Parts: sequence; C-alpha cells; structure tokens
Amino acid sequence: MADNRKRRTVLVVAALSFFLATFMGSSLNIALPTIGQELSMDAVSLGWVATAYILASAALLLPCGRLADIYGRKRILIIGLSIYTLATVLLAFVPSGTVLIALRAFQGSGGAMIFSTGVALVTSVFPEGKRGKALGITTAMAYLGLSIGPVLGGLLTEHFGWRSIFLATVPLGVAALVLIKKRIKGDWAEARGEGFNRTGALIYGFSLTAIIYGFSSLPEALGIGLLVGGVAGIAAFIRQEMRVAHPLLDISLFRDNRVFAFSNLAVLLNYSAAFAVSFLMSLYLQYIKGLTPDVAGLVLVASPAIQAAFSPAAGRLSDRIDPRVLSSIGMALIAVGLFIFISLGEETTLRSIIMNLIMLGFGFALFASPNTNAIMSAVSDKYFGVASATMATMRQVGMMLSIGIAMLLFATNIGRIEITPAYHPLFLRSLKTAFTIFTILCVAGIFASLARGKSERPPDSD
Repeated sequence: MADNRKRRTVLVVAALSFFLATFMGSSLNIALPTIGQELSMDAVSLGWVATAYILASAALLLPCGRLADIYGRKRILIIGLSIYTLATVLLAFVPSGTVLIALRAFQGSGGAMIFSTGVALVTSVFPEGKRGKALGITTAMAYLGLSIGPVLGGLLTEHFGWRSIFLATVPLGVAALVLIKKRIKGDWAEARGEGFNRTGALIYGFSLTAIIYGFSSLPEALGIGLLVGGVAGIAAFIRQEMRVAHPLLDISLFRDNRVFAFSNLAVLLNYSAAFAVSFLMSLYLQYIKGLTPDVAGLVLVASPAIQAAFSPAAGRLSDRIDPRVLSSIGMALIAVGLFIFISLGEETTLRSIIMNLIMLGFGFALFASPNTNAIMSAVSDKYFGVASATMATMRQVGMMLSIGIAMLLFATNIGRIEITPAYHPLFLRSLKTAFTIFTILCVAGIFASLARGKSERPPDSD
C-alpha cells in the first residue's frame, strides 16, 4: 500500500512538472507576435526566446542526469523546480528582449534538472508491465500543457497581457515543490559513491553549446566555425569518456545497446522534424490568416489535445506490443502531416489545417510514450538518470535544430525585420521550404525507429 502511495505521488509530481514546462513553452509561442511588438523584437530575435531555453537545457541535461544517479533524483528535481519557479517569477517583470532571453536561459537550467529526473523517477518506482502506462500518463500531461498552453496563453495575452502567462504558472511550481518535499520520502541514487566527471561535463557542455549556437548562426562564418569546433569537442568528449572510470555517459549504451541507440536517434529526428510546427503555425495563423492570439490558440490546440487523449493508451499498449511497431506507425503519420503542410498558402482553409493537426497529434501520441518506454526499459536501474537525460538531450537538440532551421530560413529569405504584409510571400516560401526539410527528416526517423530491433530487458537489471 505504501509503495502504491509513493508511486502515485511520484507520478503526480512528474506529471505536474512536465505540464508546467510544456505549458510555458506553448503559451509563449502564441504570445510571440505580441511580445515582439511590445519589446521591438524581430522574427529571428523571437526565435531566441525558445532557443535560449533549449540551449541552456540541452547543455546541462546529461550532467544533471548523472548527478541525479549519484546524489539522488529527488534532490536534483527539487533544485530544478526551485530554479524554474524563481525564473518564472522574474520573467513576469522583464524590461527588454535581451533580459527576456537571458532569463529564459536561466529557466532552461532548471528545466534540465526537471527533464533529467522526472522520467527517471517514474521508471525507478514503477515495475515493468506498469511502466508504459505511467510513462504514458506523464507524456499525456506534457501534451496537456501543450494543448492548454495556446488556449490559455492566447486568452491571457489578449485580456491581461503576455506577462500574465508567467504569473499564472508560478503556483504550479510551488505546488510541485510542496508535494515532493512533504510526500516523497527517501531518494533513488543507484550510482551513489561513484565519481562525477567534471572535465567531461565541461567539454560536453561547451561543445553542445557551440554546435547549437553555431547552427543558429548559419550561414555566417561564426556559425560554421562554432559547428566545426563543437563537433571536434564532442569527439574529444567521447574519447575522454572511454578512458575514465566513472564516465558522464557510458558509451557502451550506444555501442552495445541497439534499442537504446536507435530509439534515441528516433527522438532526435522526430523533434527535429516536428517541434517548430507550433512556432511556424502560430506565426502563419496570425500573420497570414489574421487571427487574434486567442483564436489562433484554439486552432493550435487540436494537435496536443489529441496527443494528451491518446498517450496513456499508447503507453499502455507498449507494455504488451513491441514499441518499435507503435512508434514507427506514429512517425509515419507525422511524416504525412508534415508533407501536407508543404502546400500551405493564403487560401488554405482552417478546417483542413485543423484536420491535419489532429492527424499530427495522433502520430505524436503513438510515437512518444512507446519510444520512451523502449529507451527506459533498455537500461539497468543504475543508468535511469543518464538514460532519461540522454533522451531529453536528443529531444532538446532536436527542438533546437527544428527552430534553427526555421530561423535560418527567415534570416536568409526575409532578414531581421518584422513580418509585414509586404513580406508575406517570402514568409510563405520559408514555410514551404521548412516543411519540406521536416518531412525528409521524419521519413529518416521512420527508418531509425524500425532499425532498433525488438526491445529486450537488459541482463543486468533487477
């Protein structure tokens, strides 16, 4: 009975944390045009509102996951929630676009701790056979945040101003902190006593930052230089990790574990292809279709609402059916949806947009929960934090690549200016190119999902 109560509490805390983080991102997406007007930010700068968060989060996810395995997943989650909540309060009072971007990076550091521990905690307390359902519920809450975000974000922006989005989410962070401190006793740290590879963490953090920032700076020479340096740094990180007794990331997880390696590759390709959809469609619906933020939010809710509705069922199915099958079908549906969006134009009807968003949402639901279950079930307890962090890193890097592709297309086709009616044809051209690239990436993701092979429990698991 005590175990069931602990499981329920862990699930509630993880679900609430994931809802908080995804709600913030999706509600801000719908408010970007309003933020741009008030703080005089162009399209590329608005992209950095999301990019700064992703950049900081991606660089810190793996080190935070390793720290959680060593010092306790609950402890790291508490620190992460505290940072995230503090940053949210400060964001409500930013005086400029520069400060907004800087605080989003600070918020991202807290997000890294949340996403590197949430899935790991759920996996720690739920046994196989029940894990898929639990992971499906946390995934559903993340998608619920995505679905409610555009609606509430639009309403808050329309009637109370975009700053109210931050103030409205502070109570959620406080509630999660109270729950985890008062209701969850003990901690999970199967790697306790092992060393933390500080050198590897620094090399990894700087290298990943260089890659992500470099990609966002293309096609400038600085971007190319940072990309080359970042890739060289990752190569040095891998060599260094293979020589130390307690690596930040056990390279054998990728070298010897086909399910883990290809499942993570599928995550990277999925988010590279799909994350920027809400960002681009928010701009499209408001600039091209002339919708207000609240109405645009109602349209965009179609996809994540379907994701939230079907994710628990998809997770439960993955406890009985090979996750490879479900994830691959989901990825295929997403590829079809992205392909349809290539033809977006001024005459595209809202009905067809909503129907396509619904199909995308169903594809996301079939992919996410089963793929997460496959990743977490492919490693032993000792690596739950690192596995969770690795998966989240693939997700964050994919998000950055997706947004980076959109920003690169805006920078080359439109330039660093506001999107006025005179630039609508160039904006639509950028959208067509972006969705073409995203479709190709998603098709590659289908092959990665199929190539993983059948999921099997690791021999050294308890």
